[in-house]
Amino acid sequence: MTALDIAIVGYGSGGQAAALALSRDGHRVEVFEQAPALRPVGAGFLLQPTGLSALWELGLLAPALSLGRRVDRLLGENHAGRPVMDMAYADLDRRLFGLGLQRNALFELLREAWPGAAGVRTATRIAALAPGGRELLDESGGRHGPYDLVVAADGAASKLRAAVGKPRLDRSYPWGALWCLLPEAGWPWPNQLRQCYRQAREMAGMLPVGGRPGDPTPRLSFFWSLPAAALPDWSREGLAGWKARVVALWPALAPMLEPIQAPEQLAQARYRDAIPGAWSHGRLALLGDAAHAMSPQLGQGVNMALLDALALRDALRRGPGVEAALAAYGASRRRHVAIYQFWSRWLTPVFQSDADALAWLRDRAFLPLGRLPGGRGQMLRVLAGTQHGWFGRHALPAGFLEALD
Repeated sequence: MTALDIAIVGYGSGGQAAALALSRDGHRVEVFEQAPALRPVGAGFLLQPTGLSALWELGLLAPALSLGRRVDRLLGENHAGRPVMDMAYADLDRRLFGLGLQRNALFELLREAWPGAAGVRTATRIAALAPGGRELLDESGGRHGPYDLVVAADGAASKLRAAVGKPRLDRSYPWGALWCLLPEAGWPWPNQLRQCYRQAREMAGMLPVGGRPGDPTPRLSFFWSLPAAALPDWSREGLAGWKARVVALWPALAPMLEPIQAPEQLAQARYRDAIPGAWSHGRLALLGDAAHAMSPQLGQGVNMALLDALALRDALRRGPGVEAALAAYGASRRRHVAIYQFWSRWLTPVFQSDADALAWLRDRAFLPLGRLPGGRGQMLRVLAGTQHGWFGRHALPAGFLEALD
């Protein structure tokens, strides 16, 4: 396909990867970001083998591995020490692992890899597509374009999602979380994602996420589950009272929480569940959370956004025209993402809700179900991001597994 004029709305992980991949193919890319300055949002996340394969295709696997922390196992226990979830990547393939990474680390890797990052149009909040679908309207009345392609990578609360048609689902989750980064020093499980639960009403987690450019100090991404309605006033009980509640759930966290000396050190996260009616319309395509916002229970948001960016690149390579390429892109990604949206909607209440009966059942059935013939493999493929529909597989690119060896 000849070089296109492309607008990308949003400079999160998906927008960054799309800008890099599409500009490398010779397209002219212009990026709009509503924040006044380019910066990452969030503490840390787990890159699955699928996300790592995307970084490998972009030539960024080695620097990511040097910054992040290898994660070989996920272990969740209830407050009484009963194992609820226990998954090791090696049980799927000995070469596979996850990579805990700080948001700042991935942000800087993607920004430094794209020469056009200095030209991102910051402090520009895009509100809508202009009639005709080839120009953008910002909230200040500005008009931008025309473009051959518009990529909406503007997150879970996307302003452009409705332009592809009525969404099948678009709602806020009733639960959210507090999070922050903590020093890893002294943590006894530097290669595991650990979680602890009391029913589904309380959940704490620790994910090793390594260092970041300019600061190699290894850190942990800590999160604490809370109802979204309680987030605005969560600190009313006092920081000491809150810490006591966390430590009562998980005593091993007592020394790790000492660096938290003020409520302002903990950021708040809220989640949405969004399923659009279509992934594209005309010359507009959705990407990342704009296309498939879901709770972080399965840890797939960044991974799927990176895959979206490469799938869009590949669809444009195949052509034959923009609209046909976008239709192929949406069909391909919808089939992969749908199973994760399904499990995210059904599993989140099992871990974040007031449903004590569900939590009781989870504590007794989740681990045994994963040991049934076929059950463990499917759980591990969902974890690794390689489940495609109910029975299919998302193939990792040739050469990637050898690069991990």
